[in-house]
Amino acid sequence: MQKVKTTSSINVGVDVGGTFTDFLMVNTETGEFRTAKVPTTVDDRARGFLLGIEELDVGAEAIDWLVHGTTAGTNAVLERKGAHTALITTAGFRDTLELGRRTRPYAYGLSGSFEALIERNDRYEVSERLDAKGRVLIELDEDEVRRTVQQIIKSGAESVVIHFLHSYINPVHEQRCAKIVREMWPNKNVVAGSEIVREMREFERGTTAAIHAAIQPIVSRYIERVQSALEEEGFRNELLVMQANGGMMASSLVGEHAVQTVMSGPAAGVLAAAEIAKASGFSNVITGDMGGTSYDVALIVEGEPVIAAEKDLAYGIPIRIPMIDIHTIGAGGGSIAHLDKAGMLRVGPESAGSYPGPIGYGRGGELPTITDANFLLGRINAEQVTGSDNKAPLEKIETAMQEQLGADLGMSAEQVAAAIIEVAVNELAGAIRLISVEKGNDPRDFALMPFGGAGPLHAVAIARELGIPQVVVPRFPGLTSALGCVLADVRHDFVQTINKPFIELEAEEVNKLMQEQARAGRELLARENVATEATEVRHEVDLLYRGQSHVLRIPIKADHFDSQNVLSDLTDAYLDRFNLSLPEMVPVLVNVRTTVIGVREPIDMSLFKPGADTSLEMAKVGTRRAYFNGSWYDADIYNREFLPVGAELSGPAIIEQYDSTFVIDPEATAKVDDIGNIVVDVAPYQ
Repeated sequence: MQKVKTTSSINVGVDVGGTFTDFLMVNTETGEFRTAKVPTTVDDRARGFLLGIEELDVGAEAIDWLVHGTTAGTNAVLERKGAHTALITTAGFRDTLELGRRTRPYAYGLSGSFEALIERNDRYEVSERLDAKGRVLIELDEDEVRRTVQQIIKSGAESVVIHFLHSYINPVHEQRCAKIVREMWPNKNVVAGSEIVREMREFERGTTAAIHAAIQPIVSRYIERVQSALEEEGFRNELLVMQANGGMMASSLVGEHAVQTVMSGPAAGVLAAAEIAKASGFSNVITGDMGGTSYDVALIVEGEPVIAAEKDLAYGIPIRIPMIDIHTIGAGGGSIAHLDKAGMLRVGPESAGSYPGPIGYGRGGELPTITDANFLLGRINAEQVTGSDNKAPLEKIETAMQEQLGADLGMSAEQVAAAIIEVAVNELAGAIRLISVEKGNDPRDFALMPFGGAGPLHAVAIARELGIPQVVVPRFPGLTSALGCVLADVRHDFVQTINKPFIELEAEEVNKLMQEQARAGRELLARENVATEATEVRHEVDLLYRGQSHVLRIPIKADHFDSQNVLSDLTDAYLDRFNLSLPEMVPVLVNVRTTVIGVREPIDMSLFKPGADTSLEMAKVGTRRAYFNGSWYDADIYNREFLPVGAELSGPAIIEQYDSTFVIDPEATAKVDDIGNIVVDVAPYQ
């Protein structure tokens, strides 16, 4: 590790969600922290960003670190609202992005449709060709490239991506083509696929580059707008932006690494959950981040978030970058309940968002949502609505439940609300099964950590559904993603395909590549000019046996590549995963991976524990009738701000705080741990 002198005091994390924008300020010198939550300004997210800074009551000029998790890129891809993008590719391979892997949206039946990221009339071919070993078969026709660029400019495209066959192994043609295009192109939005990802598999590599090209202008403009507005307010440092890998980067690099911002907001929450879990003594945790529009789940194993090399953002849209493995479904607090064509009750994926929002927010919403069901069942305080000065209109909610759903279902409004919660819990539990049971992990070996504004509302019910023994609710569940921004280190990941059997492999070749990747990471850290305590470099390799298609990732424990040690680790990992040894098979080194981390000054999680001037008597504010499992109960209501360390609670109970509401179902018990988390022992209904 390389030590670097650092000083920092005021840290601010900002997470822009679909419904609310969350802010957390931590002063590491004084131990003071402040929080804020404002409705997301969908028409101009930068405006909501500045409103929240004002709510924190800290001058922009006093902020040392300001780290931002954004969904701007993710939303642009999923909603197909990316920049007008053109593709220049190898002659004969124009339709690679559309053909994909020839899968279907639905495995059974012929329904569904697929829309390529770049329309066919924006995909152009030029003469050039490399073979699978990177040898030039057909030289790049540079005159054809120039004619093609002139044609693309006339089409009105804002961004262009260059994707040539086998350029991951030899980027010479992509680099030359990119140079020509940049000389002619009217802006900076030009990218070669080999600049984004150097891995084999043309469809996945091409799609990743296309995602980058489509969101680069959008993310860059947004970040530049925020940075400029902050500077007008006196901010004197560079805005930092979260990445999908759980690290952050300087805003000046966003244009070059725009694809790394995809899913960066949810990644921050998982990062914070990992740190909270370690501080509380939990090494294996399932996270459930439920906001207003979606539910994001992830695994933390042995204290570290699981990192995936590839993820499908949607059908036919794989993204191949190192990122925290998060699975998302469209079920958030604002998800709308409706009847499908068969007359069955469904929840989501359509959401009421922040405007007009659920009926209970009083902003003009008229369609019943999960949040409205919780209002009607007494689980959320109808007298105090986050982001509103008015009470929740319970009569209006009841009428909407009855008229829009109950009449057709033959149910009362109360029964409809309970059914909405039950359907939602089933869907949320299904998302957890997808990342745990279906990947060989037993949920019963994990604790559940819910966060997001709506996550703690349903956590105990989800845990019961899955047999998860404990639930750990962070001190500020609604601000966990903002906390993750504050905790993040500066991080850059590199990957390069080699795809050689070990018998053909030279150790020096791998060592040279590892050194080049480490140097590139250090150069990026130097460009960012961000104060860190140390620089950490990690190396990994992706291995398989010849004839297989799925790799095992093996850490390189030494500072150099030793083929015998790596092969021994592969044998052990394969035996552990599959209970099988294959000494007769030919091992292949597919990819070399390097992670370079600028380690920041750590923040003590005990900073957020309750103060000494708290007690259970101060915390209890009364009771409220709440509906559970077919019956009404008198649930104890607590103000979390005054819950002391060691406080013990029994369900039914409802813990209210500024950023979230936590429901402890009947027959569950809870205790406040040493750093302020609420740990629930889940028991099945008797």
